[in-house]
Amino acid sequence: MLNMTATVPRDAGPATPVRAEIYHDDRASTSEDEITVVQARLTWAEALYNVPVLRKGLILVVLALAWEIYGRTLNNDLLFPSFSQTIAALWDSVLNGGLLMRALASLKVLVTGYAVGILLAAVLTALAIASRIGRDFLEIMTSMFNPLPAIALLPLALIWFGLGNMSLVFVLVHSVTWAIALNTHSGFLGVSRTLKMVGRNYGLKGWGFITKILIPAAFPSILTGLKIGWAFAWRTLIAAELVFGVSSGSGGLGWFIFENKNLLEISNVFAGLLTVIIIGLVVENLIFATIEKRTIQRWGVQH
Repeated sequence: MLNMTATVPRDAGPATPVRAEIYHDDRASTSEDEITVVQARLTWAEALYNVPVLRKGLILVVLALAWEIYGRTLNNDLLFPSFSQTIAALWDSVLNGGLLMRALASLKVLVTGYAVGILLAAVLTALAIASRIGRDFLEIMTSMFNPLPAIALLPLALIWFGLGNMSLVFVLVHSVTWAIALNTHSGFLGVSRTLKMVGRNYGLKGWGFITKILIPAAFPSILTGLKIGWAFAWRTLIAAELVFGVSSGSGGLGWFIFENKNLLEISNVFAGLLTVIIIGLVVENLIFATIEKRTIQRWGVQH
């Protein structure tokens, strides 16, 4: 039972008014009721809800059902095939090997352009951190080229590099570099002075200071830039392959989509689009999520 009376010292002189907000709790700090509440087990529904994979899977199932219902309601395969028809077309394309070969061709070009873009962004960021002229150079370059759509450079790339993968790599590097460089530079600038002083007090200098202080502290921004760069590169590649495939007679997933559109195989078009979505989900929820778990969450540097 709560004792709501105030405690007045004996030598306090005249009695002061009793204040209701000052009270003593005579109960034990840990009672059986409290322990029971704390140790209460979650229901099976609550336990399942706390699993991120199951929550995301439920969202995907709901979207697939909505897709299926709308496709069957519309009942027009040339406009919007149902989810089941798209899955059947996807399975057939995988069995005959055409879709897998196109996907591998796209991923090969994508990884090449993405890697070169990361290296270029690292060089530009290092120059921006090391000197004022490097910072000014990065700001000017990003102001000039970041708003420029990468696909707009494809005609020039075809003239300069010809009908080959180099043209695609060129536009991919453009789409990747500026997003990664901007986020990485912002991450380094956001590292607190206190953290830098701690590193100096431990005697860290040069490469050790960069790898043990700057990069871990700025890694949330760096990872965000990597994700944005990946998304830009992926959609730029698909758009570029639509044009590149028409020009050269070959290509990856973009050309697969364009070719089946001309043949009015709309189910295959949706199968190609679904392949792009699946690859994006795998990269985001498997590769990037693993990197985030082993770096940002492990280091405790969430922003």
